[in-house]
Amino acid sequence: MAKRTQWIPHFTTGNATLDGQHQQMLAQCNELADCLAEGGNPQQNAFSRVLDSLMANVRAHFAVEQTLLSQNGYPLLDAHTHEGEEFEFLAAEIIRTEHFDPEELQTFLALWCTGHIVGTAPQQRPYLEPQTAATS
Repeated sequence: MAKRTQWIPHFTTGNATLDGQHQQMLAQCNELADCLAEGGNPQQNAFSRVLDSLMANVRAHFAVEQTLLSQNGYPLLDAHTHEGEEFEFLAAEIIRTEHFDPEELQTFLALWCTGHIVGTAPQQRPYLEPQTAATS
């Protein structure tokens, strides 16, 4: 069964740009779930389009996040870089498997996006809150 995600206020980083990107990533995970619920061949419906868009948005998000954190002296920048690289590797491994399973991929992406937000928001918040007004 597809995994649905939900934005909650606890996820807030204190930066409107990053929070908006996080919300968009979660919404796209739900769009993937919607595609699966529609039935049919996921390659023939919007699943591929939404997947491509989500992957591009995650890459763009990491670049923006990396820049903002670097500008604000975030001490865990190397770990953040590693997280982005790990995401690329894991997503590519699931997509390239011989037995590609769209539901497995959607579940992975929903859990990963939620985990990224939950795991990093409290750590990043002190370095991003001062930037809220500047990036809004």
